[in-house]
Amino acid sequence: MITVRRSQDRGSYDHGWLRTSHSFSFADYQDPRHMGYRSLRVINEDHVQPGQGFPTHSHRNMEIVTLVLSGVLEHRDSMGNSSLIRPGEVQRMTAGSGVTHSEYNASKSDWVHLLQIWILPNRQGLHPSYEQKTFDPARREGRWRLLCSPDGEQGSVIVHQDAWLYETSLKAGAALDLKAVPGRGYWLQMISGRLELGGERLSAGDGAAVDSPGTLSLRGLESAHCLLFDLA
Repeated sequence: MITVRRSQDRGSYDHGWLRTSHSFSFADYQDPRHMGYRSLRVINEDHVQPGQGFPTHSHRNMEIVTLVLSGVLEHRDSMGNSSLIRPGEVQRMTAGSGVTHSEYNASKSDWVHLLQIWILPNRQGLHPSYEQKTFDPARREGRWRLLCSPDGEQGSVIVHQDAWLYETSLKAGAALDLKAVPGRGYWLQMISGRLELGGERLSAGDGAAVDSPGTLSLRGLESAHCLLFDLA
């Protein structure tokens, strides 16, 4: 079974300095029908104005994954990390027993476009930790490229949960299988372009949950980029 979450149905807000869309309930956007999917708790798509950002704030007991789609994001945290996150990089922060951090658009002229993803950890009170890696965009073309995993397989960043995050890029007409295993759930999140999944047409910002085992075909309707979460 495929359940589609359309981009326009997300909780979307324009704060001037921040344009944001929430796939699941977050902050002032609360919808009991959309509280997350399995261990996947948050997918926020943010556009942040030049020189603006999120001042220092705290988190606990969450795996936080950040992907910058365009622009540059500046990160600082209470673990002593200070970094710039660019397109093609994945940052993972384990908030665990508690961490504070800030995130700002590092540019004075260009907006930064990012996805922030929260995954519930497999246990509480983990020691806070940080990881950031670069992934070659060419290696996702026409295949599933692993970004996050429980064990760092294939050079992926480690998340403390039975959760695997992949990405792919498909050209128009190209196809790729999604093999759904019994007992697991899959969430596909569109980043750009358009594709077809098991007869459902998906566009940028759309999400789709796959809850039945079997093999589904993804087919590019135009050049497309998406994420796939494989969750216990």
